[in-house]
Amino acid sequence: MRFDLVIRNGTIATASDVFAADLGIKNGVIVQIGGAMDEAAESIDAAGKYVLPGGIDSHVHIAQPSGEGIVMADDFESGTRSALFGGNTMVLPFCLQEKGRPLREALKAYHALAEGNCYTDVSFHLIVSDPSEAVLGQELPALVEDGYTSFKVFMTYEDLRLSDAQILDTMDVARRTGALVMVHCENEDAIRYLIGRHEAEGTVAPRAHATTRPIAVEREATHRAVSLAEVADVPLVIVHVSNREAMEEIERARRRGRKVIGETCPQYLMLTADDLDGMDWEGAKFVCSPPPRDTASQDACWDGLERGVFDLFSSDHCPFRYDDPAGKLNPKGSRNFRHIPNGIPGVELRLPILFSEGVMKGRIDLPRFVALTATNQARTYGLYPQKGTIAVGADADIAIWDPSLTRTVRHADMHDGADYTPYEGAELTGWPTTVVLGGKIMLRDGTLTGTKADGSYRSRGRSQFATVPPKVGAGT
Repeated sequence: MRFDLVIRNGTIATASDVFAADLGIKNGVIVQIGGAMDEAAESIDAAGKYVLPGGIDSHVHIAQPSGEGIVMADDFESGTRSALFGGNTMVLPFCLQEKGRPLREALKAYHALAEGNCYTDVSFHLIVSDPSEAVLGQELPALVEDGYTSFKVFMTYEDLRLSDAQILDTMDVARRTGALVMVHCENEDAIRYLIGRHEAEGTVAPRAHATTRPIAVEREATHRAVSLAEVADVPLVIVHVSNREAMEEIERARRRGRKVIGETCPQYLMLTADDLDGMDWEGAKFVCSPPPRDTASQDACWDGLERGVFDLFSSDHCPFRYDDPAGKLNPKGSRNFRHIPNGIPGVELRLPILFSEGVMKGRIDLPRFVALTATNQARTYGLYPQKGTIAVGADADIAIWDPSLTRTVRHADMHDGADYTPYEGAELTGWPTTVVLGGKIMLRDGTLTGTKADGSYRSRGRSQFATVPPKVGAGT
């Protein structure tokens, strides 16, 4: 057969165009767009549907060490299965370097967890928590050459945060190697000060998580992160931005000529701090960092998506079970907000939320949806043009969307390992019904047809936004 698979009668969308055409796939790659496609081993009729690049979620946490007695709800099997049902064909989770442990050792263990257990393709970011001389001078530069071309640093969480000097040292490795730095921006010292005040007053319910992490601590840390990047002369990604004040820091930096990539997430469009007020400690379900804000911040984040302040829309999927002694209601977390694991599930609903609330309500158009959820993700993290677009020669990673399908969100219908969804009861219009990974139909009309061995690890090139200085002695 000339084609392994043909997708017929659909409307294709890329980050720049929307057009009607058939799509021909051979050996896992898109080989023809439009024209006659008669000889095909298999066909999909996409009449009345959108044919989009498979989603790439570049900010997920799966099977990550989370503290003594705490267990993340998703392993690679459940996490990537959930991602697949949400229209994704690739996720980028984080390999966490625990203090005193070499990065290579952490990567070996993380690869072992992923091997043979992925319904989508995966690639790993690195979390640098212990920037020793060996890590900065040897491990990180070698790992960048091996395709681990992005790493994340934290300005919060006592066991993860780096000092400004350590952040600058890590950024300098990025400058020399062409890697890309991601920053979680919250001021830990300010947070600890506010926690002390709250505990002295006996204010320890889940709502205190929001009031001990106010907008000011995110705004200040965002300003400091972009300032440090300016000193080190590197581009950077500011992840999970929750409010206008932090957005303004990104815009100010861009006006100074700095390359700053902004990311926001579904929780900052759909949730508010009031959700943390739930009865009987139910507010623990909504504890994540930065916390959800207010309706004005929701409006600001929509504005940022529409105007281009945000380049990326990711889930920050970080799932813990609620009613579980190893989850949100662990022995300490059920008595004090400080010990509630930070994070919420979201990888399966990232795309449906943005499609329903953004595309279907006229806030963004279809190309902007594709850019935020696939194309910009691939460009930012060294995957484009093999991933993130529909083009001849690109991987045949496709999500077919039914824009007329309306569903009410119920956790009973989700596919992650958590025991709740923070978006329970939301009514969303527009859902992915069929997903193709590397030319193989993984999900067809809502039914799982692929296996957990079909996804693979993908090494990445350098970001389009990073530059590598010429080698010493090279010509001009």
